[in-house]
Amino acid sequence: MEQITLIIADDHPIVRKGLREIIEEDERLRVVAEASNGLEALAAAEAHAPHVTILDVDMPEMNGIAAAREIIRRKLATEIVFLTMHRDEDLFNEAIDLGAKGFVLKDSALGEIVECVKMVARSEHFASHALTKFLIDRSRRAIGLARARPTIADLSPTERKVLKMIAESFSSREIAEKLFLSPRTIEKHRQNICRKLELQGSHALLKFAVLHKSEFL
Repeated sequence: MEQITLIIADDHPIVRKGLREIIEEDERLRVVAEASNGLEALAAAEAHAPHVTILDVDMPEMNGIAAAREIIRRKLATEIVFLTMHRDEDLFNEAIDLGAKGFVLKDSALGEIVECVKMVARSEHFASHALTKFLIDRSRRAIGLARARPTIADLSPTERKVLKMIAESFSSREIAEKLFLSPRTIEKHRQNICRKLELQGSHALLKFAVLHKSEFL
């Protein structure tokens, strides 16, 4: 099986040494570089293109968050794991929003880092078990936002019929003839659909209709 390569960036040598020893007990994992600050981590990520880059959040010269942003800006092909002593939900959400796949607390890192690296290398998410509540809260908020967004269910029966026919590539005049309405009325329905679904742009309605064609009643 292919080895998983990684970089460890932390300004404390003892932390790096402990993590490296634990990680390299697994023959599938290989540390290709260490860094003591964000700038060194960024240079190492460019030089070695590791599968996973472990970044301590608090580092001199360039902290882990800033280093991660730069890694992403430069489109370096490495998954990011944040290492921190802070049980901070805002920091956790910032890390996930940034695109990090892993978030590990330092006080549990020795027991969790190997599992984290393997999961992240598979493009799966991992968070320290002590942070499970953060994941649950984040999931609940995402579900709440999704439910709050307007959907096809918010349309009237006639508007759903119009949307279905738009998906089938009928023009406004053709839709008007089939529904025994005036073209002006169909245009009004189109405007209402766009307003209710918060669609903007000349082709947004057609794209939405085609994408959600299977959902029409």
